[in-house]
Amino acid sequence: MSRSYGRYALLRAAQAVVVILLAYIGTFLVISVLPGDPITNMLRDPQNGLTDDEIQQIVAHYGLDKPVVIQLILSLGRFVTGDLGFSLQSNLPVSQLLGDALPSTLTLAGTALLLSVAIAVVIAYGVQYLPSRWARGVLRSVPSLFLSVPNFVVGLILIEIFAFRLHAFTTIDPDSAAATLFAALTLAIPVSAPLAEVLIANLDHESRQEYALVARSRGLSQARLFARHLVKPSMLPAVAMIALIVGELLGGAVITETIFGRDGLGTVVQKAVTSQDVPVLQAVVSLAAVVFVTVNLLADLASPLLDPRLDAKSERDAKSERKVVVPV
Repeated sequence: MSRSYGRYALLRAAQAVVVILLAYIGTFLVISVLPGDPITNMLRDPQNGLTDDEIQQIVAHYGLDKPVVIQLILSLGRFVTGDLGFSLQSNLPVSQLLGDALPSTLTLAGTALLLSVAIAVVIAYGVQYLPSRWARGVLRSVPSLFLSVPNFVVGLILIEIFAFRLHAFTTIDPDSAAATLFAALTLAIPVSAPLAEVLIANLDHESRQEYALVARSRGLSQARLFARHLVKPSMLPAVAMIALIVGELLGGAVITETIFGRDGLGTVVQKAVTSQDVPVLQAVVSLAAVVFVTVNLLADLASPLLDPRLDAKSERDAKSERKVVVPV
């Protein structure tokens, strides 16, 4: 691994940290400029049953009696140290609420990501190598069909067929392996569409290159040509697409959890929105930013490994930056 790749990785990591901090600051400022003070208004709601002393302690903890700049510095300092505050609704640490809900959502989103990649690869392979031209044409239209159907419709159809009719899983136990698989499939079907489109386009391009023609002339089978020569260069744009669809996976997971009755971040967000639990909402937005930026960082770091030409380009750029131009 070249020295330029190490510099590239450090630069991308530093940029990722800056983006995460800016996302947190942006979320804080949006909440701060809302009319009124949502935290104080909720604390003074008679239904909460808080005394004036308890309200003053919470106000002092969040610095609500200080200027917005001081509030931002205090809030940012707590965020950097992992202190996400306390839920105004349950009076529990926000980190505990997220820690209890996150494993279920990550399991769902991770399984959906694997399924979406598998579905996209199968569709792209079939488009390239199915013997029937009619079948290849049908497969090319499948991503458009997947993209046009909302995931909640897909989920309701899967529940009707596989839960109520075929009894492949039960909605009473939404965290079982079978229920998780079908919930992940609900999320994966729409997400796999853009990924399949990108793979199909790049496989079409790579299969027309000279190295692919030479491999075919040497008698290499279609499966070996696909696995050994075409997949790796075609995966470079797909990796970037995977990083982009992570946000869609997280957003879709909230809806899918509601459809299948799973307890995850979707439940936390729903309760926080209903009760205007600002610390929880801010923590969820920050967590989504961390996940999205981290996945995009990993995609950026993987790109030079998939295509060494990118690493060579970064090396040339680094050398050109070190050149000193002496005026004549």
